[in-house]
Amino acid sequence: MATSAVMQSTVTIPLTRVSNRGGFNQIVPSSYVPRPRSATLQVRCMAKNSKKEEVNPALPPSPKVSTNLFDVLAFSGPAPERINGRLAMIGFVAAMAVEASNGQDVFAQISNGGVPWFLGTSVVLTLASLVPLIKGISVQSKSKGIMTSDAEMWNGRFAMLGLVALAFTEYLKGSALV
Repeated sequence: MATSAVMQSTVTIPLTRVSNRGGFNQIVPSSYVPRPRSATLQVRCMAKNSKKEEVNPALPPSPKVSTNLFDVLAFSGPAPERINGRLAMIGFVAAMAVEASNGQDVFAQISNGGVPWFLGTSVVLTLASLVPLIKGISVQSKSKGIMTSDAEMWNGRFAMLGLVALAFTEYLKGSALV
Protein backbone atom coordinates (compact mmCIF):
# COMPACT_ATOMS: atom_id res chain seq x y z
CA MET A 1 0.00 0.00 0.00
CA ALA A 2 2.80 2.37 0.92
CA THR A 3 4.60 1.46 -2.30
CA SER A 4 1.63 2.35 -4.46
CA ALA A 5 1.23 5.70 -2.67
CA VAL A 6 4.87 6.56 -3.31
CA MET A 7 4.64 5.50 -6.94
CA GLN A 8 1.45 7.56 -7.45
CA SER A 9 3.02 10.62 -5.86
CA THR A 10 6.12 10.36 -8.07
CA VAL A 11 4.01 9.91 -11.18
CA THR A 12 1.82 12.96 -10.46
CA ILE A 13 4.78 15.38 -9.97
CA PRO A 14 5.00 17.63 -13.02
CA LEU A 15 8.17 17.00 -15.03
CA THR A 16 9.85 19.69 -17.04
CA ARG A 17 13.28 18.43 -18.12
CA VAL A 18 15.54 15.42 -18.36
CA SER A 19 19.00 15.89 -16.86
CA ASN A 20 22.12 14.05 -17.97
CA ARG A 21 24.38 14.73 -14.98
CA GLY A 22 26.90 12.07 -14.03
CA GLY A 23 26.41 10.08 -17.22
CA PHE A 24 22.89 8.87 -16.28
CA ASN A 25 19.63 10.14 -17.71
CA GLN A 26 17.53 11.36 -14.80
CA ILE A 27 14.01 12.65 -14.75
CA VAL A 28 14.07 15.83 -12.69
CA PRO A 29 10.91 17.28 -11.13
CA SER A 30 10.10 20.93 -11.88
CA SER A 31 10.53 21.87 -8.21
CA TYR A 32 14.21 20.78 -8.23
CA VAL A 33 16.75 23.54 -7.84
CA PRO A 34 20.43 22.53 -8.00
CA ARG A 35 22.67 23.80 -5.21
CA PRO A 36 25.96 25.41 -6.20
CA ARG A 37 29.06 23.65 -4.92
CA SER A 38 31.48 25.62 -2.85
CA ALA A 39 35.20 25.28 -3.44
CA THR A 40 36.75 26.32 -0.15
CA LEU A 41 39.43 23.63 0.07
CA GLN A 42 42.96 24.98 -0.30
CA VAL A 43 46.12 22.86 -0.38
CA ARG A 44 49.53 24.27 0.39
CA CYS A 45 52.84 22.50 0.17
CA MET A 46 56.10 23.58 1.73
CA ALA A 47 59.45 21.86 1.57
CA LYS A 48 61.50 21.46 4.75
CA ASN A 49 64.88 21.46 3.01
CA SER A 50 65.83 24.10 0.51
CA LYS A 51 68.30 21.72 -1.21
CA LYS A 52 67.01 19.97 -4.28
CA GLU A 53 68.09 16.42 -4.98
CA GLU A 54 69.12 15.77 -8.52
CA VAL A 55 67.38 12.79 -10.02
CA ASN A 56 68.44 11.37 -13.36
CA PRO A 57 65.19 10.28 -15.07
CA ALA A 58 67.08 8.40 -17.79
CA LEU A 59 68.45 5.81 -15.36
CA PRO A 60 65.91 4.16 -13.03
CA PRO A 61 67.30 3.00 -9.70
CA SER A 62 68.42 -0.60 -9.80
CA PRO A 63 66.68 -2.86 -7.29
CA LYS A 64 68.77 -4.60 -4.66
CA VAL A 65 69.29 -8.22 -5.59
CA SER A 66 70.47 -10.85 -3.16
CA THR A 67 73.42 -12.88 -4.41
CA ASN A 68 73.10 -15.59 -1.76
CA LEU A 69 72.50 -18.98 -3.39
CA PHE A 70 69.80 -19.89 -0.86
CA ASP A 71 67.95 -16.62 -1.50
CA VAL A 72 68.15 -17.12 -5.26
CA LEU A 73 66.85 -20.70 -4.99
CA ALA A 74 64.21 -19.87 -2.36
CA PHE A 75 60.60 -20.77 -3.12
CA SER A 76 59.72 -17.15 -3.87
CA GLY A 77 63.17 -16.37 -5.31
CA PRO A 78 63.90 -15.43 -8.90
CA ALA A 79 65.37 -18.78 -10.01
CA PRO A 80 62.96 -21.74 -9.49
CA GLU A 81 60.03 -20.76 -11.69
CA ARG A 82 62.31 -19.19 -14.29
CA ILE A 83 64.51 -22.32 -14.58
CA ASN A 84 61.49 -24.65 -14.68
CA GLY A 85 59.87 -22.45 -17.33
CA ARG A 86 63.01 -22.45 -19.48
CA LEU A 87 63.28 -26.23 -19.20
CA ALA A 88 59.60 -26.59 -20.08
CA MET A 89 59.99 -24.35 -23.15
CA ILE A 90 62.93 -26.40 -24.40
CA GLY A 91 61.20 -29.68 -23.49
CA PHE A 92 57.95 -28.79 -25.23
CA VAL A 93 59.66 -27.70 -28.44
CA ALA A 94 61.97 -30.74 -28.41
CA ALA A 95 59.09 -33.15 -27.72
CA MET A 96 57.02 -31.72 -30.56
CA ALA A 97 59.99 -31.72 -32.97
CA VAL A 98 60.90 -35.36 -32.26
CA GLU A 99 57.25 -36.35 -32.43
CA ALA A 100 56.83 -34.63 -35.79
CA SER A 101 60.02 -36.15 -37.23
CA ASN A 102 59.89 -39.72 -35.80
CA GLY A 103 56.28 -40.13 -34.75
CA GLN A 104 57.22 -41.14 -31.17
CA ASP A 105 55.09 -39.95 -28.30
CA VAL A 106 56.58 -38.32 -25.17
CA PHE A 107 56.73 -41.56 -23.18
CA ALA A 108 58.52 -43.39 -26.01
CA GLN A 109 61.00 -40.52 -26.27
CA ILE A 110 61.78 -40.74 -22.55
CA SER A 111 62.18 -44.54 -22.61
CA ASN A 112 64.38 -44.46 -25.75
CA GLY A 113 67.24 -42.47 -24.23
CA GLY A 114 65.58 -39.19 -23.35
CA VAL A 115 66.61 -39.21 -19.68
CA PRO A 116 70.33 -38.42 -20.25
CA TRP A 117 69.40 -35.61 -22.64
CA PHE A 118 66.97 -34.21 -20.08
CA LEU A 119 69.51 -34.37 -17.24
CA GLY A 120 72.27 -32.79 -19.34
CA THR A 121 70.02 -29.98 -20.52
CA SER A 122 68.78 -29.41 -16.96
CA VAL A 123 72.29 -29.05 -15.53
CA VAL A 124 73.53 -26.73 -18.30
CA LEU A 125 70.42 -24.53 -18.25
CA THR A 126 70.35 -24.34 -14.44
CA LEU A 127 73.98 -23.26 -14.26
CA ALA A 128 73.53 -20.78 -17.10
CA SER A 129 70.52 -19.29 -15.29
CA LEU A 130 72.17 -19.13 -11.87
CA VAL A 131 75.46 -17.48 -12.87
CA PRO A 132 73.97 -14.02 -13.66
CA LEU A 133 71.71 -14.14 -10.59
CA ILE A 134 74.61 -14.95 -8.28
CA LYS A 135 76.64 -12.11 -9.84
CA GLY A 136 73.81 -9.74 -8.82
CA ILE A 137 72.35 -9.03 -12.25
CA SER A 138 68.56 -8.80 -11.99
CA VAL A 139 66.37 -10.32 -14.64
CA GLN A 140 64.35 -7.12 -15.00
CA SER A 141 67.47 -5.13 -15.92
CA LYS A 142 67.84 -7.11 -19.14
CA SER A 143 64.16 -6.73 -20.14
CA LYS A 144 63.57 -4.49 -23.13
CA GLY A 145 60.95 -4.37 -25.85
CA ILE A 146 59.02 -7.56 -26.45
CA MET A 147 61.50 -9.80 -24.64
CA THR A 148 60.59 -8.89 -21.05
CA SER A 149 60.99 -10.96 -17.93
CA ASP A 150 57.20 -11.13 -17.54
CA ALA A 151 56.83 -12.48 -21.08
CA GLU A 152 59.43 -15.15 -20.32
CA MET A 153 57.56 -16.15 -17.16
CA TRP A 154 54.24 -16.43 -19.00
CA ASN A 155 55.80 -18.36 -21.89
CA GLY A 156 57.36 -20.73 -19.35
CA ARG A 157 54.04 -21.24 -17.58
CA PHE A 158 52.27 -21.97 -20.85
CA ALA A 159 55.06 -24.38 -21.85
CA MET A 160 54.70 -26.22 -18.54
CA LEU A 161 50.97 -26.54 -19.10
CA GLY A 162 51.52 -27.53 -22.73
CA LEU A 163 54.01 -30.26 -21.84
CA VAL A 164 51.68 -31.74 -19.21
CA ALA A 165 48.70 -31.49 -21.59
CA LEU A 166 50.71 -33.16 -24.37
CA ALA A 167 51.73 -36.08 -22.14
CA PHE A 168 48.20 -36.44 -20.74
CA THR A 169 46.58 -36.33 -24.19
CA GLU A 170 49.02 -38.91 -25.57
CA TYR A 171 48.40 -41.14 -22.54
CA LEU A 172 44.63 -41.01 -23.03
CA LYS A 173 44.90 -41.40 -26.82
CA GLY A 174 47.45 -44.20 -26.60
CA SER A 175 49.57 -42.85 -29.45
CA ALA A 176 51.42 -39.76 -30.63
CA LEU A 177 49.48 -36.54 -31.03
CA VAL A 178 50.90 -35.67 -34.47
